[in-house]
Amino acid sequence: MSKDETTSCKTILAGTLAKGLLAEVQAGLSKLGRKPHLLGILANADPAAKVYADWTEKTCIDNGFAYTLKSVAKDDVEETIMAANNDDAVDGIIVYYPIFNNRQDQYLQQIVDVSKDVEGLSHQYIFNMYQNIRFLDDSQAVKSVLPCTPLAVIKILESLHIYNTILPYGNRLFGRTVCVVNRSEVVGRPLAALLANDGASVYSVDVTGVQLFTRGEGIRKRKHEVHEKEGWTLEKCVPLCDVVITGVPGDKFKLPCHLLKEGAVCINFSSEKNFPIEVKQKASIYVPAIGKVTIVVLLRNLLRIVQNKQAQLAKGHATTTTDATQTEGGVEKATT
Repeated sequence: MSKDETTSCKTILAGTLAKGLLAEVQAGLSKLGRKPHLLGILANADPAAKVYADWTEKTCIDNGFAYTLKSVAKDDVEETIMAANNDDAVDGIIVYYPIFNNRQDQYLQQIVDVSKDVEGLSHQYIFNMYQNIRFLDDSQAVKSVLPCTPLAVIKILESLHIYNTILPYGNRLFGRTVCVVNRSEVVGRPLAALLANDGASVYSVDVTGVQLFTRGEGIRKRKHEVHEKEGWTLEKCVPLCDVVITGVPGDKFKLPCHLLKEGAVCINFSSEKNFPIEVKQKASIYVPAIGKVTIVVLLRNLLRIVQNKQAQLAKGHATTTTDATQTEGGVEKATT
C-alpha cells in the first residue's frame, strides 16, 4: 500500500489484498488433511496462457495444493476433460482458454464436471449467478462457485470495506453506485450482475452503450434486472459512481479522470493500464491490477468444491443414518 505525497489517494497492490484471502484459504485447507489436486489443461501456443499456467502451478505448490499440467493438442482437449472428470485423483479442472476461440470453447466449458469446475463456468453455476441463487441445494450446505475474476473484484471490494457489513448478507452494496467499463460474457457482465445482486446500482458500459443493472427501488426484487440507458455514455454515468471498475483489453483506452467523482474507488482488472496517472488526483483508493487476488480466488474455488463434496457426503450419511433409525424404530414398534 502506498500514498502519493501530493494526493490523498492510496494505491493498493493486489499482493497486499491477496494476503487476507490467502489466510482464509489456508485455514480451510488445514481442516482437510490432504492436498486438493488441480489439473490444468493447456492446448494453445499463447505465451500468456503458459505464463498463467506456470503462475498457477507456483501458487498451488507454495500454498499446499497439488497441481498437474497437461499440454495436449486441441483435438484431444475433449477426451482429456472427460478422463479428468472420471479420475478420483483430480479434485478440480482448469482449462486455459482460448483454444478454438469460437463456440467450441463454450462447449468444452460445459463438459467439465460441475463438481470439478473451479472456474465457475458450468451452466448450473452461471445460471445460479444470474438468478442470485447462492447454494446448490435446498438445505444450503453446498455453495455455488463463481467465476474467478469477477469474484476477485468482489473480494477486493469486501477487503476495502465497500461492502457494508451492518446490512444483511446479500444486501451489503445497497446505496452504492458502481460503473463497470466492460460487458464481456467472461468478466464484465457477470461482475455487473454480482454487484447488482448484492444491492448496488451498476452502470455497465461497453462500445454499444450503457445498461443499468439493479434490483429496483429499495432493492425489493430478488435478483437484478437490466435496463437500457438510451443515449447514455461514460460522461453521464461515471460522475455518479462511488466505484469505477475497468477491464478494457486495448492499450488505447484511458478512462477520462476528470469524470471521476471526488474520492471514488478505482479498480482495473485489464492487463492494460486503463487509468492514467491522473487517477490519483481524484480517487481515494486505486487498485491498478488484480491478478494475484484472482489466483488466490482460484485456490479458494478449488477448496470450496472439495468442501462441497464433503458436505454432500455428510448429508448422504446423515440421511442414511436417519432412514436406518426410522426403520429400526418401525420394527421395534411393530414387535411391541
